[in-house]
Amino acid sequence: MKRSKAPVSRREEIHHIYQCYSLGLKTLPLSALLRFLHREQMEDSANQETGEGLIDRYEIDETARVNRTLTFEGFLRYMESMACSVFDQSHRRVYQDMGQPLCHYFISSSHNTYLTGDQLVGRSHLDAYVSALRKGCRCLEIDCWDGPDLEPVVYHGHTLTSKILFKDVVATVEEHAFQVSPFPVILSLENHCSKDQQVVMAQYLTSILGDKLLSASLEHINPGDLPSPNDLRYKILVKNKKLGPQSETQGKREREGGGEDSEDEEEDDEEEEDEKKKKKKKGVVVAEQLSDLVIYTRSVKFHSFQHSQERQSCDENTSVGEKKARKLVKAFGSEFVLHNARFLSRIYPAGSRTSSSNYNPQEFWNVGSQLVALNYQSPGRPMDLNNGRFQDNGGCGYVLKPPVLRANQTSFDPNSSFPGQKPTHLLLKVISGSNLPVPWGSPFVRVEIHGVHSDSCRRNTDTDKNNSLSPHWDAAMNFTIAVPELCLLRFCVRDRTGLLSSDFVGQYTLPFSSLNKGYRWVPLLTREGYSLDPASLFIFLWY
Repeated sequence: MKRSKAPVSRREEIHHIYQCYSLGLKTLPLSALLRFLHREQMEDSANQETGEGLIDRYEIDETARVNRTLTFEGFLRYMESMACSVFDQSHRRVYQDMGQPLCHYFISSSHNTYLTGDQLVGRSHLDAYVSALRKGCRCLEIDCWDGPDLEPVVYHGHTLTSKILFKDVVATVEEHAFQVSPFPVILSLENHCSKDQQVVMAQYLTSILGDKLLSASLEHINPGDLPSPNDLRYKILVKNKKLGPQSETQGKREREGGGEDSEDEEEDDEEEEDEKKKKKKKGVVVAEQLSDLVIYTRSVKFHSFQHSQERQSCDENTSVGEKKARKLVKAFGSEFVLHNARFLSRIYPAGSRTSSSNYNPQEFWNVGSQLVALNYQSPGRPMDLNNGRFQDNGGCGYVLKPPVLRANQTSFDPNSSFPGQKPTHLLLKVISGSNLPVPWGSPFVRVEIHGVHSDSCRRNTDTDKNNSLSPHWDAAMNFTIAVPELCLLRFCVRDRTGLLSSDFVGQYTLPFSSLNKGYRWVPLLTREGYSLDPASLFIFLWY
């Protein structure tokens, strides 16, 4: 649709589209509305019933409603409604198959959930658990240490972070666990407690969580299989070390913790290796009462992918620090994918991230890691990606992995090229913005693709100088994407402050699989994830 000059507002842009389809008539006939839906919005299934539904919903002029037409004001209401959001509204409910094994899902996961600030002197607070659960988080971390009077406490050990009571954390989880999602919550215990205080922990878990606590295997699940999110609705699982079989001596059982290193012990900087070798690892005492509560989520040490394939059972999971995990991704990409098709794996931030900064979660989603744990209290691009990933599937905290990451026999390697696979071509036009919260700003838009290495890239529009109320870019961008089912799109509005400097204004991130085609508006969020409404972008998408 050609235009003689750039429109000065979103309303004028939409009016131009309206005129192109109304063909000089005062109102838009139903047939023209359907033609617009088919040609521009790529809604091939739209029929007469669809069009009449839009008229009934967005048209307030009685004459137009009777004549089955849309006035411009009705068309504008439609174009600015959720129906024309860039995010597919059908993905705001749970629509994916929730009957597959847990290892087939990306699971929203938090690291050191209790902290509201940094890792050294930050405050521990129950509200951090409430906040994470309200964001759809399904895997919470609890660092447990001996407290006075046989009262276990939660804090980041050997630091000046404040302490909260373990029993209060459990009570908070019990109250808020299923307010946003009915699917299972995993309590990942980093357990430093003595045997006596572990007994107390088990008593609190049992008495406070009650029937919500999964304390026995499900009868209908085969011993060699993991249950599904549907099987575990409204259940809370304990992830911890577990004792060996009853046939072993009690003394040996107490000291067989599966051998998973704690996060503090699993730093893998090379200069620490010699020091680690000097320390002979002692067996970990696990109280039987706590061990008995570990069902389907037994923590074990990661040795190698071959060791896991030969000896690891499906109910055992590993935790690996980001540095070691990154090396594994680069050296054994396809093996990592196969591992995660069978077992749960958790990735956590390096101990050197004392400011509670985050790594890019996409590099570990690319190999199918389910529990990619982030510091939820730290806003920024990693949490934007996490929030974008998990707004899919109704925001329930579980997103089904692409088929290529679920197959038990696959050669997929996110580090490789993909010969023979037809790429997806994305045409994106960033048309304009509206009501950006930058007085006298000079905004531009950065569009980022996050996926496998070959797909990851970014493009910028030009800067619209001193125009934040209704900036106009009309910038066309082309992307070639090899693995769209793993991709996220991030729209980031920035304010140009210098030749090479700019300030964050707002952003929005969503999965490629949740994109609507055609003319769409993009909501904008603050760094902390709050809405900047009415600030938004107006774009056109085709692929």
